Amino acid sequence: MQSYDVVVIGLGAMGSAALHHAARRGVRVLGVDRFGPGHDRGSSHGVTRVIRLGYFEHPSYVPLLRRAYHLWRDLEAESGQALLTVTGIAEIGPANGMLVPATLASARLHDLVHEIIDARALMKRIPAFRVPDDYVAVLQPDGGFLAAEAAVAAQHALAQSHGADIRTGTTIRAIEPRDGHVRIVTADAVIEAGVAIVAAGAWTPTLLADFALPLHATRQVQAWFEPADPGPVGLGSLPVFLLESRHGVHYGFPQRDARGVKVAKHHHAQEIVDPERYDRGVSARDEALIRAAIADHLPAADGPMRSAQTCLYTMTPDGDFLIDHAPGASNVIIASPCSGHGFKFAPVIGEILADLAIDGATRHDISRFRLGRF
Repeated sequence: MQSYDVVVIGLGAMGSAALHHAARRGVRVLGVDRFGPGHDRGSSHGVTRVIRLGYFEHPSYVPLLRRAYHLWRDLEAESGQALLTVTGIAEIGPANGMLVPATLASARLHDLVHEIIDARALMKRIPAFRVPDDYVAVLQPDGGFLAAEAAVAAQHALAQSHGADIRTGTTIRAIEPRDGHVRIVTADAVIEAGVAIVAAGAWTPTLLADFALPLHATRQVQAWFEPADPGPVGLGSLPVFLLESRHGVHYGFPQRDARGVKVAKHHHAQEIVDPERYDRGVSARDEALIRAAIADHLPAADGPMRSAQTCLYTMTPDGDFLIDHAPGASNVIIASPCSGHGFKFAPVIGEILADLAIDGATRHDISRFRLGRF
């Protein structure tokens, strides 16, 4: 039987960050993933992810974001790779809607640098947008995007450089908490761990079925569009954006390569799926859910769809994260199901998970993410 201090199950953004931070602290750590590096079956692919400080989801996330920005820069320095590109961010919508007031609440509470402009000023400053007269925009200079697959790969590589073992293409059959250790059964081995960190996203409820976790997976679609007018939507002209409209909340990125302008609808069709059997193709209906906002509000990007791919959100009932010990099993840590807004936090969540696994506690405030709230 093989033995480790910490075993991390699931090596997407959160698991790879936990593996990296645990390995840096000198413990014997193993990372296990069912799929290959950079796979497209979970929540950590799609080329880019948004990062932002003014957090509409809740102001309590902002201190973690400040730490995340610092750790992303540390990761860039250690890996020698550019992973975080600052473009600024525009968060746009009705003044009395959901997005703008909630973003402003975070910005004001935490004294974040921001500017509020009306629709006419927005369209003059960022000509790609077309919005109604009663819309406003909150502009923040710190917003930008992360290189998704590259960030995960960098954390894998650095974890290995600090002594971590990694096994991909490995299916977990059982996670069995015992007194003083956890027994992990794979398709071809039995592994003993002092602590198991389960960061398996949509597969977490199945792997920890005995705990009846309140989680479900939803199917999402990310799409890239050929610009109808490349000038206003290129890197340097168009910032990362979130846009609340009658079509829902959409987010997007400037064109930076031949793929085009990336846009997606947050929560897409609210479609709950089985991660083993969901439709990974992209339909005309999927495209229409995204294109509706582009046609109305970003016409310079309203060309043919060049490519698209699905991903998964692993949702809690309230949309907040889940970071906690499993009930009655202090040596099993449930790592994050991030409800569709977690990637940007990966390095700080990795730090938190390493704290919990090695020290039993963390200096970061994670009270909002405890399982007991349900």
